[in-house]
Amino acid sequence: MSVVQRTIRFTLNGEAVSADIQLHWNVVELLQNRFALFGARESCGQGMCGCCTVLVNGAAVSGCLYLAAFADGTDVRTVEQPTAGTGLDAVQEAFIETGAFQCGFCTPGFVLMTRQLLDEKPDPSEDDIRNYLSGNLCRCAAYPEIVRAVKLASQKRKNQ
Repeated sequence: MSVVQRTIRFTLNGEAVSADIQLHWNVVELLQNRFALFGARESCGQGMCGCCTVLVNGAAVSGCLYLAAFADGTDVRTVEQPTAGTGLDAVQEAFIETGAFQCGFCTPGFVLMTRQLLDEKPDPSEDDIRNYLSGNLCRCAAYPEIVRAVKLASQKRKNQ
């Protein structure tokens, strides 16, 4: 029995790439198997936890449910996307400074969603933050620290 494959072409973190994929692969499998990017992690496999979040054409998607074939011709951004300059971006710094993680498994999804939130709403209220991040689950319950991290990241972005 032969495995059916297809070649797709897309932009990954700002770089034009191509990959041979198996038709049943999701985006998480594509990122891990073809590009050794492990930030998006499959946890629930049902699009309910946010651990597999990636941005496709600027919109957050559940990488565990989004077929790799659908990435053909798109712009895919992951938590591994290089930041402008050599250091961490404001969101990453804020998560570290506030201790907005414990085990770190969910952190990449929260970082991407925080970037997207702050791009859309640079000065979110606490309710805005909680509502926007409600699709991401932290099994360690670092929610108070995550909210503080988003507020700090907002301030850091303003001061840049």
